[in-house]
Amino acid sequence: MWQLERLGPPRLLWLICSSLSAVGESLFVTEYFTRTPRKLNAFNSFASVELFHFNVPDDTMMAVWNLITFKEQGGTFGDSCPNRNVTVYFRSGAPPVINPLETHFPRDTVVPGSFAVTLTWTLPNRTTGAFNVTSPLPGDWFLAAHLPKDEGKISVKGLSEECQYLFQPQLIVQRLIGISVLYPGYFIDQMIPVHNRSALYKVFIPNYISKVKVQLVNCSTKNKSSDSCPVVLKIRARAPPVHNSSALDCREWKPCELLTVVPAWEHWYYILVERYLSNSDVYFRIGVQVTDCSKPSSVKDQAQPSSSMNMPQSFGTAMGFSLSDTLLMAVLPGLAQNVSPLHSSKDSVIYLAPTTDDNKCWPIRPTLRNELDTFSVHFYVFFGPNISIPPDRAAVFAINLMPVLDSGGVLNMELKLNTSTLKGANVTLFGCLNHGMPLFLQENSSLKCESDSGSGFYLSVNVSANITKLRIPYPQTGTWYLSLRSICGTKHGFEQCTNVTPEVYMRAYLTPCINDCGTYGQCKLLRTNNYLYAACECKAGWNGWGCTDNSEAYSYSFQLLSTLLLCLSNLMFVPPVAIAIRSQYLLEASVYIFTMFFSTFYHACDQPGIVVFCIMEYDVLQFCDFLGSLMSVWVTVIAMARLKSIIKQVLYLLGAMSLSMALQLDRHGLWNLLGPSLFALGIMAVAWTVRTIRRRRCYPPTWKRWVFFLFPGTMIATSAVALYAFVETEENYFYIHSIWHMLIAGSVGFLLPPRAKPDAKVTPLKRRRGCGYQLCVNEHEELGLVDPGIITINSICSS
Repeated sequence: MWQLERLGPPRLLWLICSSLSAVGESLFVTEYFTRTPRKLNAFNSFASVELFHFNVPDDTMMAVWNLITFKEQGGTFGDSCPNRNVTVYFRSGAPPVINPLETHFPRDTVVPGSFAVTLTWTLPNRTTGAFNVTSPLPGDWFLAAHLPKDEGKISVKGLSEECQYLFQPQLIVQRLIGISVLYPGYFIDQMIPVHNRSALYKVFIPNYISKVKVQLVNCSTKNKSSDSCPVVLKIRARAPPVHNSSALDCREWKPCELLTVVPAWEHWYYILVERYLSNSDVYFRIGVQVTDCSKPSSVKDQAQPSSSMNMPQSFGTAMGFSLSDTLLMAVLPGLAQNVSPLHSSKDSVIYLAPTTDDNKCWPIRPTLRNELDTFSVHFYVFFGPNISIPPDRAAVFAINLMPVLDSGGVLNMELKLNTSTLKGANVTLFGCLNHGMPLFLQENSSLKCESDSGSGFYLSVNVSANITKLRIPYPQTGTWYLSLRSICGTKHGFEQCTNVTPEVYMRAYLTPCINDCGTYGQCKLLRTNNYLYAACECKAGWNGWGCTDNSEAYSYSFQLLSTLLLCLSNLMFVPPVAIAIRSQYLLEASVYIFTMFFSTFYHACDQPGIVVFCIMEYDVLQFCDFLGSLMSVWVTVIAMARLKSIIKQVLYLLGAMSLSMALQLDRHGLWNLLGPSLFALGIMAVAWTVRTIRRRRCYPPTWKRWVFFLFPGTMIATSAVALYAFVETEENYFYIHSIWHMLIAGSVGFLLPPRAKPDAKVTPLKRRRGCGYQLCVNEHEELGLVDPGIITINSICSS
C-alpha cells in the first residue's frame, strides 16, 4: 500500500508510529538514510533521469520517503526560476521502467509496473512531499526523478545564470525486532494479552514447497474453550501483512486454516493474528504445515525437518527456543520412534511431519552462467541448447540473476521449436517465466501463468509460429524459473501429448540494451554511486525504450538535406580566403582554410541519423572545428589592428596556444568565444586610438571604410552571435547553424583590412653618404601600414 502526502517531520513521525499499533509487543527501531542532492534534467530518455538506490531492511513495517526539491540560480535561492513539476518513480527490486512520453516499446517487450508521483511547488524555491509504503518488500528500492521535457533550446554555457532544480530523497524506516519465528511442522501454544491487539510471526519457506498451510487450533479465551475464535488470520510473503493481505476470519472456523498454493521459495512468510473485539486474553495453538513436492509420496521417506526442508542455519529465536538446541532436543527423541504424524514431546510444542504432494514438482535444471562483459551474460543449459520436452511432465529451468549486478540490463528469452520432431502432430509448446518460484504445469492446468503468489510471463510456440521472444528491461534479481510444457490439439481440445517429444532451442541471455538501441540510438552505460545500469539515447527524432518509435523520426531526405546544408554552408569561407590571399594575408588565409575544412567534416560526422561520414575520431574533429572558429575570429581582429609583423605573429602563436588550452578545459563555455574576441578587440582599440592621437584625426581615416565595410561586417557578426545564443534550438539547429556559418564567413570578408597599396608618385630617395646621422620619418607607417619592406617608402631624412 502506498500513498503520497505533504507532511512535515511531526506528521511523518505520527504516521509511522500510528501504523505500528497492530504489531503487538514487538519492538521496533527507526533507521534513517539520505542521498546527496542531484541536479535534475528534462526528460529525453532514461539516460537523462537521476536514479537513486536504497536498501529497505527486513521486517520493515513502514517506509517513508521524504522528497525534497529546491531551486538554485547562481549559487543562491532560485526564487525567480519557473515552477517545473518533478516526477518521481518507485520500484522494488530493479530500476523503474518509465514511459512519460508515451512512446512505443519494442516488440516482444514486457513493461514491469512501478509507482509514480508528481511534486508541485508550494514555496517559491522549495517543496517537499512524502511517499509512504506500508509493509514494503525488503531489499533494493530504486527512485528515478526527472523534469518535464523542454522545448529543446540550446543554451550557451555562461550566457545567463542557469536555473537548477535539485532533488534529495530521504528514507525513514520502522523495522520490527524480535519477531517470533515459526518452523514448518511445529505447533506452539500462544496467547494474545488483553492489552495487545495482535501477534506477529514469520516462517521461512525453502525450495520445493508446493503448499503452505497455517493452522490455528485450540482457540479459547480466559483458558476456556469457545465455539468461536475472536481472531483474524493474515499471511503475506516477504513483508508483514497489511489490511489487504490474504486473511481468514476465524470466528466461523474451528480449527482455522489459511492455505497458500505455490508459495514463493526461499522467502520469509509473515503471519499476523489479530484480535477481533475481545476484552479478554486469547489462547491458541498455531503452526505451519508445508507440502513437499520434491519426491513422490510413494517413495518419500519421513525425513528430519532440518535436513529435508533445507532450512537456513541462522533463524534467530522462536519464542525463546533455539532450533539446534532446546527445540530439537525436546522433539527428536520422539521422532526416532515409529509414531503417528502428530505427536507431542511437550505440552506446548507439537511436531507434525510434512506431507507430500501427489503432483510431483519435477527436478529443476540449472543453467551455466557465462559472463562476457558488463550486462553481457549468457545462460547455457547443460546438454543444450536443444532441449527435449517430455510428453508427460514439464521441464523447468532456473536462471539466476546476481543481486544488483544484473538488474540494470535486459533479460532476453528466445524459444524456437524444431518442427521436424513433431511427427505431424499438432503440438503447442507453452511456458511460463516466473520470478521467485516456478509454476508447475500439470495436465489439467489452464494456459495461464498465474498463481496465488504472483504472475509470470507467457510464451508459446507451435507449427505455424515456431519462434517466440521475450524481453524484460531491468529484471528483478534472484532466480527466474522457466517451465515448459507440451500439449497436443485434438478434436476435443488440448490434451496431453502421447508418443511425441518435441525439441526446442532455448536461448537466455542478458544485454545492456534492447538490440543495442538499433540504428538510431546509442546504448550508454551509466553509473549512480556504485550501481551500474544501461539506457538508450535516441537521435534523429526516434524515441522509445529501444529507439524504435518513428512517429517523430526524420526522413532520409531530411537527414541528407540537413547534412548538406551544414557542410556546404562552410563554402562561404571561400570568398574570405580569396580576399585574404589577394591582400597577402597568408597566415589568415591558412586559418580560414583550416576552419572551413574541419567544420565541414565535423558536421558530416556530427549528424544524428544515418547520413554520417567521419574521416577521423569525433572528438578530434570537434576540437579542430572549435579551434578553427575561434582562431578565425582572433586572427581577423588582430589583422584589423594593423600591427607590426613580428608583434602580429607573436599574438597569433599565443592565441593558438591559449585557445587550445581553453577548449581542452571547457569546450562549450561562453568565455571561450567572448574572451579571445574581447581581448583582440581591446588590442585593436588601443592600436586605433594611438594612431588617432598621432594623426589627430579618426582612424580609419575614410568614411567609406566605416560605412561600406566596418559597419556591415559588425552588424553581420552581431546577428550571427545573436542567432547562436538566443535562437538556436535542437529542432532548428540544421538551418540556424548553417546561417551562422554563412554570417560569420561573410563578416570576415567585410572586416578583413585591405592590403596597403604602393604610392606610384613617389620614388625612393638614395641614401646620402657622409658623417653624422639621419632622422627618418616613415609617413606610411604613421598612417598605420604594417610592413615597410613590402611597399615603396617616402622618407624625409635630415642630418
